[in-house]
Amino acid sequence: MNRTTTTLLLLCSALACAPAAHAQSATTTFDVTLTITGVCAIDTVAATGVAFGTQPSTATNVDAAGQLNVNCTPGIGYTIALDAGQNDGGGGVASRAMAGDDDLVPYQLFQDAARSVVWGETVGADTLAGSGSGDVQEIPVYGRVPSANFQAGSYLDTITATITY
Repeated sequence: MNRTTTTLLLLCSALACAPAAHAQSATTTFDVTLTITGVCAIDTVAATGVAFGTQPSTATNVDAAGQLNVNCTPGIGYTIALDAGQNDGGGGVASRAMAGDDDLVPYQLFQDAARSVVWGETVGADTLAGSGSGDVQEIPVYGRVPSANFQAGSYLDTITATITY
């Protein structure tokens, strides 16, 4: 045999007889993190206004209901306040009124269907408290016009609802 072939055969034999190389490894650890902040939204789905409809001027204790939609992180406590509206004349929630051409028609908003708990804006006194569920919560708003004995026409007020959490 020639010398190059012999060298190649010896080299191949040596490599075949060499011990197998062992795979090496190393490990590490790492953290997986998430920070969730509590949140409440009162405009998840648009609020439904309190619409008293069309009433004769002789009507009394005209009732209607609307709805707020709230979505808060599960377990987050919240309060919902309703302001006095745009036509209260400085008298606060006790003097809410809808404005027309020349008249103001008094009305009130309540937290309960019996219309016994006025809904206002003083935390701890007349706001509505709740706790988030993670789902949209439908919060009814009950209204009453004590008397419709005013000039014929259309009347309007705008209420601002504020959620604090």
